[in-house]
Amino acid sequence: MSNVTQLSSGAWQISHPFRGENEVIGSYLLAGGNELAVIDPGPGSAVESLLASIREAGFDPEDVTHLIATHVHLDHAGGTGTLVKQMPGAQVYVHRKGAPHLVDTAKVVASASRIFGDRMQLLWGEIESTPQERLHILDVHSGELFAGDVAGVRLPGIDYIRPPTPPPDLDIEAWSDSIDLVKRLRPDVLYIGHFGAVKHDLPEHLERLRTKLYSWGDFVLGAMRDGKSEPEITTMLIEHTEPELLQAAGGDRRALDRYEIATNYQMTVQGYMRYWRKKHPERL
Repeated sequence: MSNVTQLSSGAWQISHPFRGENEVIGSYLLAGGNELAVIDPGPGSAVESLLASIREAGFDPEDVTHLIATHVHLDHAGGTGTLVKQMPGAQVYVHRKGAPHLVDTAKVVASASRIFGDRMQLLWGEIESTPQERLHILDVHSGELFAGDVAGVRLPGIDYIRPPTPPPDLDIEAWSDSIDLVKRLRPDVLYIGHFGAVKHDLPEHLERLRTKLYSWGDFVLGAMRDGKSEPEITTMLIEHTEPELLQAAGGDRRALDRYEIATNYQMTVQGYMRYWRKKHPERL
């Protein structure tokens, strides 16, 4: 199976093999004039996959001019510092809030290490810093919106949307505001990192995501009020939600594993629990 799918005359979608699965983590390649841009270059463990995919699309990785990170989670931008060493002409573009974490990856690595432990290298590979002089602040929007995680997780062929809510950055109110912003921009296409293009019923997609974001939050809050532990809440959320996903997947149990690879239940619960404790302790 090819890792590269051409979307239009100047755009390609790249699938990175991750934990034995394709079409879970992806990048986008855009070409125009003398410029070549990679959006969400992926984790350090996918560097060789990305380089090979750029070549498969007919380009030389050394000709990449832009590396653009929608946000600085390791699955979207962890390989950036490694890639700039192999792409001498590439400049890196990221939102102002993410920029410090590409220049100094220590906090991102420390946070992820608490979750993944000795699996860090296997999952994410090398996580190197990006030189300050190669970094630029980016905060613009267009009709084709590369949404990162803000538009949720929706894997190909499965009509099921799931909110990725890892700690420490979950803020339900801010996320809901971001959904409103995306709707106001009225994009023609949403390109999501997990995985692919959403071209139809975009307002419905976003509202379904918002509903799930809040309903899962209420579920975790209720369990916390009942004195349940993190492992207990994780088990409860799985039992509460997996039947819906399994139905959407036509009974294909492999879909459960693929969604878990894209955004797992343990991190989901950890994100919500931290949110309630930090943002709304009065509700506990």
